[in-house]
Amino acid sequence: MTRPFRFGVVAPIRTDLPTWRDHVRRIADSGYSTLLMPDVAQWQPAPGPALATAAALTDLRVGTWVYASPLRPAWMTAWEAHSLSVLTEGRFEMGIGTGRPGMEDELRAKGIPVVAPSERLTQIRETVRALRELDGSDLRTPVAMAVRGAKAQALAAEVADTVTFALMPEESRADVARLVSDFRAIGDRELALHVSVVGDSVAPFMAPPDTDPAALRAADSLAILPSDPAAAIDEIQRRRAELGFSYFVFGGDSADTMAPVVAELAGR
Repeated sequence: MTRPFRFGVVAPIRTDLPTWRDHVRRIADSGYSTLLMPDVAQWQPAPGPALATAAALTDLRVGTWVYASPLRPAWMTAWEAHSLSVLTEGRFEMGIGTGRPGMEDELRAKGIPVVAPSERLTQIRETVRALRELDGSDLRTPVAMAVRGAKAQALAAEVADTVTFALMPEESRADVARLVSDFRAIGDRELALHVSVVGDSVAPFMAPPDTDPAALRAADSLAILPSDPAAAIDEIQRRRAELGFSYFVFGGDSADTMAPVVAELAGR
């Protein structure tokens, strides 16, 4: 099934609040589907209050990109996600994963036990189970899951509505094609692509600051798109036709650059 295009923006609060609020309104006016928040403690306000604020400003959908399952009890994440669904009248999407590379150091620094990857997947399963119980029969919060290995893919095929792959920026198109093929063998879900670089602009919170755009282009990485709108439109259409990606997530600093692309493709 060919799904229509939609576009999200990871837009953490990195400026004064009036500037950020103006940015959120501009994102909404440009036709983006979703405003997203990373789960990075102490670098920005917590995702829940920030997303509730964004949802009150516009009619955008809002979501986490993504909750790190080891950072909090499953029931707490589920309660916050359900609460955001209620407060936004169904416009919240819960993104969740097992954590960024180096998560173990962050957990130790916060005094949180470091658990094995399999236990992190169990935490995700328990979070979604608790969320479904809280939602009841009148509400269904969409779940986006960041996956990599076979066990994570299997869980996503079972519980997620949207799947994004936890990729290293330098991985090639061929590498991603294999991951997509493996997943498509077990599940048909909306596929989201995390695009951390547009032209030579590297998005904070989405890629390491030392990411080299030229190296990504040389590797034929899907983590980068051209800044020229016409070229980006062609490449995005290619990625849906060849790989099935229909939901594209950009960094906040590239939202204006990609606005003509969104205007052309959103909903098609």
